[in-house]
Amino acid sequence: MKYSIETLIDLPRQEVINKLDSSENMKHWQRGLVGVEHLSGTPGEVGAKMKLTYKFGKREMDMVETITKREFPGEFHATYDTKGMHNVQQNYFEETHEGKTKWTSVCEFVPSNFGMKVMTFLMPGAFKKQSKKYLDDFKNFAEKGISISSD
Repeated sequence: MKYSIETLIDLPRQEVINKLDSSENMKHWQRGLVGVEHLSGTPGEVGAKMKLTYKFGKREMDMVETITKREFPGEFHATYDTKGMHNVQQNYFEETHEGKTKWTSVCEFVPSNFGMKVMTFLMPGAFKKQSKKYLDDFKNFAEKGISISSD
């Protein structure tokens, strides 16, 4: 399943990148994130791996992020692997004539087990809705300093 979403952030591109390119800021816009652990490679560089731990209600989920392309300020691509799902994220950042930033995220979810195949088939809107929520939460954090974190 593949789709793209976008948001327009009322900040210059470099300011957006500075806020986005920080593992410390992730808790302010990624709902459910409870832990970040560097696994290998140079943090933030191509090939680096980081374990992200999320908690949704009583369910906990670990995911491994692998950076596949880092050409800021224009692009940042990564893969995210968790039990039953491989997710490819291609993020593009374009500065508009008004000095705003258009963030386009191309998302591809590749299920690797039957349960996830059924979920992507029956509930494709849930994946897109969650992706859009992360972009909206980042926009609110970047523009207004609104954090979803309880810390």
